[in-house]
Amino acid sequence: MNKTLLNKKIAILAADGFEQVELEGPMEALKTASAEVRIISPKAGQITGMNHTDKGSPVDVDFTLEEADSADFDGLVIPGGLYNPDTLRSTPAAVEFTRQFAEAGKPIAAICHGPWVLIEAGVADGRRMTSWPAIRTDVENAGGEWVDEEVVVDNGIVTSRKPDDIPAFNRKMIEEFAEGVHPVAAN
Repeated sequence: MNKTLLNKKIAILAADGFEQVELEGPMEALKTASAEVRIISPKAGQITGMNHTDKGSPVDVDFTLEEADSADFDGLVIPGGLYNPDTLRSTPAAVEFTRQFAEAGKPIAAICHGPWVLIEAGVADGRRMTSWPAIRTDVENAGGEWVDEEVVVDNGIVTSRKPDDIPAFNRKMIEEFAEGVHPVAAN
């Protein structure tokens, strides 16, 4: 058994409309690396994913944002899709939850449109990042340096573009989560 992330608690921040493979792929990789994984969402019960434009499967929410405390977690994953990150960036508690990870130097992994949440939380400024190409201008307008690469790591922040990048995303995400807290960049 892979024990790379033994005793690490990882939060996956998601809402309805997450891209199914961008939640399930990283979640499975984290569990395989022995992490304790919890789904955090603005709402209780279940949230439903998407398979691109088709409705996906539901997943159980472990804690609502009201119940969750970022101090209890060692890392954060933000799946993409279009609807999930848009909902999260419009939810003040989700933005603050994300900001708390960044301010504590805890690693964050965001894929596809997930960097929208990083932008809203003020995390993109001065960072080298990637994302789904359609939000390149958003990253750049937030002060980030956007690059077209399958995975980018900048001081504990891991970003990728799309589902095809998940294997590389998972490897770097696990590496950064294993490293733990990173020095907090001064803005």
